[in-house]
Amino acid sequence: MFDTDSSILSVQGLNAGYGRSQVLFDCTMGAPTKGAVAVLGRNGAGKTTLLKTLAGELEPMGGSITFDGADCAGEPTENRVRRGLGYVPQDHTVFRSLTVRENLALGAMADPKSDGFDMALDFFPKLAGRLDQEAGTLSGGERKMLAISRAILGKPHLLLLDEPTEGVWIGVIEEIADRLTELSKEISLIIVEQHIELALRVADYAYVMGRGAMALEGAAEEIKKHPDLVRYLAP
Repeated sequence: MFDTDSSILSVQGLNAGYGRSQVLFDCTMGAPTKGAVAVLGRNGAGKTTLLKTLAGELEPMGGSITFDGADCAGEPTENRVRRGLGYVPQDHTVFRSLTVRENLALGAMADPKSDGFDMALDFFPKLAGRLDQEAGTLSGGERKMLAISRAILGKPHLLLLDEPTEGVWIGVIEEIADRLTELSKEISLIIVEQHIELALRVADYAYVMGRGAMALEGAAEEIKKHPDLVRYLAP
């Protein structure tokens, strides 16, 4: 795992779930100050539950979460966001009845004087021609771009992305992957992704989950060649 001195996130012995149903068991992981980390695993392995717990949507049953040097296990989501945590959930939650411009404006509320709006449009140029279009009329790939751009406008230090290319046309997948690779040079990313090759191309480090626990971890290049990888990813 990463050296604590170079990590923006350190998770130790994390347990979490829904009500009395425990999903995560003794999960330990980290993320660097800059760079991308992939979290892989078949459906039901606990990947989304992990991100929800890191984002503060679920309260841990045990263990610790240290974000940017401070314990945040009991901290509400809004406090984590103010301290630099961004989260794009699997359903990407754009405001469908608002225009692209209005969605982006909501993302920029944390720092209305910043030049981030132009940066977001440079990041995904397709959105520049959709500013006055309602978000609900965008394609699936465009809505993903909008959700990521809106999160970036909050200027996060750590951005959690749950299935950023799910249901997206292959040409758009490549564009999103390229942009995330660029972004990882500036901030920290944790990416849950079903496209294994894409995830390991963007990420420098990877964790593989199995039945709510971390089964494998290592440099992305090492994980690609790990003999047990198929065992944890096969349907």
